[in-house]
Amino acid sequence: MTAQVERAIDLSDLDFWARPRRERDAAFAALRERDAPEFFTELKVPFLKTGEGYYALVRHADVVEASRNTEVFSSEPCSNSLTDLPPYLARYFGSMINMDDPRHAKIRRVVSRAFTPRVLAKLETDLQASATRIVDDLLRDGPGDFVAKVAARLPLQVICDMMGIPAAVRPTVYRKTNIILGLGDPEYTGGRRLSASGITRTGTLYGLASVLAAGYELNHLAMKLARRRRRDPGDDLMSALVTADIDGETLTDQEIGSFFILLVVAGNETTRNAMSHGLKLLTDNPAQRALLLGDFDARIGGAVEEIVRMATPVIQFRRTVTRPHDMNGRHYEPGDKVLLFYNSANRDAAVFTDPDAFDITRSPNPHVGFGGPGPHFCLGANLARREITVMFRELFTRVPEIRATGRPSRLFSNFINGIKHLDCDWPAASPRQ
Repeated sequence: MTAQVERAIDLSDLDFWARPRRERDAAFAALRERDAPEFFTELKVPFLKTGEGYYALVRHADVVEASRNTEVFSSEPCSNSLTDLPPYLARYFGSMINMDDPRHAKIRRVVSRAFTPRVLAKLETDLQASATRIVDDLLRDGPGDFVAKVAARLPLQVICDMMGIPAAVRPTVYRKTNIILGLGDPEYTGGRRLSASGITRTGTLYGLASVLAAGYELNHLAMKLARRRRRDPGDDLMSALVTADIDGETLTDQEIGSFFILLVVAGNETTRNAMSHGLKLLTDNPAQRALLLGDFDARIGGAVEEIVRMATPVIQFRRTVTRPHDMNGRHYEPGDKVLLFYNSANRDAAVFTDPDAFDITRSPNPHVGFGGPGPHFCLGANLARREITVMFRELFTRVPEIRATGRPSRLFSNFINGIKHLDCDWPAASPRQ
């Protein structure tokens, strides 16, 4: 990367996130080489309150330290948005990821009941049955969009089963989660793509209105389910939420609605994107694919971790500094914002040998694709690993020559490394039923 291009790096410029992946990776590599974390001015967005700017934590060591040191790097008031969410958005999108301990820990314990090894082991039979049906349908209907035909289906079904969401409304849940994470992408929110050079009040208002409407609908759905489970509790996660006792208090309807949105969004989007990136990576790296298929059970664990490292479905989260602190050549003051760029940390050559290479035998592999270590490490990490493992075992056993074809259609986002569409195909003689 030339010095001129280096100086042009601006992570707040939405046009930066439309650049080819290789260019963005090179920009982050240049940032990691600088003496201290870089400060970027915030993009001023109509209708949202923005601050002066933020520090970009791009090195693996900095992301890990900030993740562990929650007393200095706080998740409050908002970790999933650079802006402090206004009340009309916070009521839907505030959740335990925007909380610190001790309340975060207490609520996390309630939700974690749905992700224990015992519960996940019980899910194994259902996961296998679902994966079998998905591949049955793929073989019957033929090649097409891998995201719609395979990657989106399993995680959606699993998280909806865990939450007790009726089958009739699951397509609505899928569409609304796409809208919430697709702000700025016209395929999901309509209008024109937002860019730093052409952001308009009308375009922003339309996008925010779409997201707000999606949040309202999911919140309304959660309230209906909550009322039903209060009358007739079951063994699903919604029942656990409505009967939870946190310091003698039950969760409010607003908290339940926010948790519901968090879980269905996180449970659908991240695993689906990891699967889609996984097929593309295995297509682009035939030697690694052959290695995996040569001994699937022995190598799928390492393959899943490497797919998550390379894909990093969630690009970044925010933290807010609570007290004076020095780290990696930079002094931070209370109120300073920092963004933890997991995508950059996962390509840090100080930690990963040949970081841009896809290597399913990589060991150790201390990636932060499920978030950094500490209290906010992804609750659903083990579930995501199981879903990818079960789906890929079924897929590569019965359609061993399946390939991604063409270029993926990528989500326009500085938050989610998403693949919206990815064509797949295989030789007609290869499927085995």
